[in-house]
Amino acid sequence: MRLSARDIKDLNLMKHYRIIRKWACKNNELKDADLELLIYLDCIGFFNKKDFIAGVYSYSWDNRRWNRLLKEGWIVIWRKRNRTTQLHHLYEVSFKCKQLIQRVYRIMLGEDDLPTSSRRNKLINGKSYTDKVMTKAIYNVNKDKERW
Repeated sequence: MRLSARDIKDLNLMKHYRIIRKWACKNNELKDADLELLIYLDCIGFFNKKDFIAGVYSYSWDNRRWNRLLKEGWIVIWRKRNRTTQLHHLYEVSFKCKQLIQRVYRIMLGEDDLPTSSRRNKLINGKSYTDKVMTKAIYNVNKDKERW
């Protein structure tokens, strides 16, 4: 069965995407573009650096993005380069990254709520005005039972 644009609208998937994305980025010290790129790479499965570069074209330029995501464990080497048969390393998103993306999907579908404890959500502390506004938005997302 093929999904239509109406089906996706009826699911309300994108209704709270911005707030969920901000929560995921703030609590995992990622940039918005990093999270969206990791979602793209997760959809690809296994990828090489050329695939990564192709995915980066639609995001803001960050020369250190590849090394940072690799160093922080968001991307891992799946198969090392073998100088005789394989020309390049093959990579995949890490288990920690897959867990975060699955959590984002579950929250978007309404299966999980955004955490409201200050231990599990840095935004709840309300250190800045933006954090306070986001806290209010998080409570509104959790109250919305029409998320799919």
